Amino acid sequence: MIKKLALIVLFLALAAAGGAYWAYTQIENYVNSDIKPTEALLVNVPEGSNYHSFTRKLVSDGVIDASQWSRWAAKTHPELTKLKAGTYQVQPDISLAELFALVRSGKEHQFSITFVEGSTFKEWREQLTETDYLTHDTAELTEAQIAEKLGLEGEKVEGLLLPETYHYVAGQSELSILKRAATQLQAALNEAWGSRQEELPIKSAYDLLTLASIIEKETAVDKERGKVASVFVNRLNKRMRLQTDPTVIYGMGDSYDGNIRKKDLRTPTPYNTYVIFGLPPTPIAMPGKASIIAAANPADTPYFYFVADGYGGHTFSKTLAQHNRAVREYLKVLRSQ
Repeated sequence: MIKKLALIVLFLALAAAGGAYWAYTQIENYVNSDIKPTEALLVNVPEGSNYHSFTRKLVSDGVIDASQWSRWAAKTHPELTKLKAGTYQVQPDISLAELFALVRSGKEHQFSITFVEGSTFKEWREQLTETDYLTHDTAELTEAQIAEKLGLEGEKVEGLLLPETYHYVAGQSELSILKRAATQLQAALNEAWGSRQEELPIKSAYDLLTLASIIEKETAVDKERGKVASVFVNRLNKRMRLQTDPTVIYGMGDSYDGNIRKKDLRTPTPYNTYVIFGLPPTPIAMPGKASIIAAANPADTPYFYFVADGYGGHTFSKTLAQHNRAVREYLKVLRSQ
């Protein structure tokens, strides 16, 4: 009888051990199973999430299948319960364990926004508004209020932000990006101002920035920036009007329809350099580093004029007669295209 009872106990123990092993195997299969999506996706872990709420979210979002072994996995793998809120980019063909490891690491996905050289603050604001995963905290602010929050002097932001690619994680604010852009612009401007040519007809670093913005709008060809800068510096030295179309366009504001007419060139605005002498009162766009450097160190040339050549560059001239011939050549190229 005792021998029979011992056999029963042994059988039950073996059955329990087998059942436990089988359950453990099912849990391991669940934890190491691949997620369902076959393309990269963004997974958000909301603030205050725990293992169970996050797992339910993964199921409802179609990332994993529901499983009876989910709640047991947290007991055998307590590391799964250590979550960090954020937005993560999850690659396809990874396991559930690897997904949780990513979330545990806190390495959130880095989004990016690129502001191009020569864009205006108005265009920056529109771009920020249309960019996902940002906290839009500037929409209700005026330009003057934004300038104040960025610690800028005056009420204009134009020209005071460096056009670059900026990375951010989901939920960062527009102001945080603008502050970085303002800091980087100031660093680039300080460096250029400190290494500027002697006897430039420019009174301040802000004026240098204004000149750089005009250069930026006039050419996108790197090797021409120094020449374009020299034309404007030569004109300033001779007290000639700069006569640059981008300043006219900027001064026209929303009334600009894509064309400049003769009456526009004659209409006074604070920015119309066909009417005013010297530089306009503020930058007219966001210049990049190359244009800032060119403004601080223009090429040494005898040029006072330039016009598009019809092939993506410009023709530079010393005299008005030479310039007029270059204009006629440009018009010929346009007519032939």
